Amino acid sequence: MASVYAVTPRLDISRTTDKAKQALSFCKQKGYNTRYCILIDMSLPSGVKRFMVWDFVKKDTLLTGLVSHGCGRSPWSWTWSKDKPAFSNADGSHCTALGRYRINERAYSAWGIHIKYFLTGLDHTNSNAMARQIVFHSWEKVSDKEVYPEGTPEGWGCPAVANNTLKAVDALIKKQQKHMLMWIYN
Repeated sequence: MASVYAVTPRLDISRTTDKAKQALSFCKQKGYNTRYCILIDMSLPSGVKRFMVWDFVKKDTLLTGLVSHGCGRSPWSWTWSKDKPAFSNADGSHCTALGRYRINERAYSAWGIHIKYFLTGLDHTNSNAMARQIVFHSWEKVSDKEVYPEGTPEGWGCPAVANNTLKAVDALIKKQQKHMLMWIYN
């Protein structure tokens, strides 16, 4: 399937900065980490870097990478919805749910570098995250480099990143004293 874009899409820094300001306000209000958060812009195709660790102090991205989204009704591990993912909070939908998440405890994962973080959905659009077992993890099938116009393989709704990306993010999360926010938006 050909791409729907004439040129390679990129993060809109103005939109990202606005989301980061909203995220910081939320973090202050809820007592979450006010140094870093994770922003994921699902309006971009999965073959470009749409995963960001945002540094609130520097007001810029600390790290970017590819991130998967859910396959929905398409076959798992393919790229059928690389440009237009479906979103859902329903159990069994195999879709990513939009919204803000609290990054919780670290645990063993069968995927990637064997580390996962449990996620709690904080909005009505992602309130079933724990019941759906939506976690943040790495996956060997996610590339370190952009693959656009190809896409990132799709899973069952978890935000999965490249192994090297999770190694860097894991080192950062482990140093934090307060829960970090992850915000998946479209």
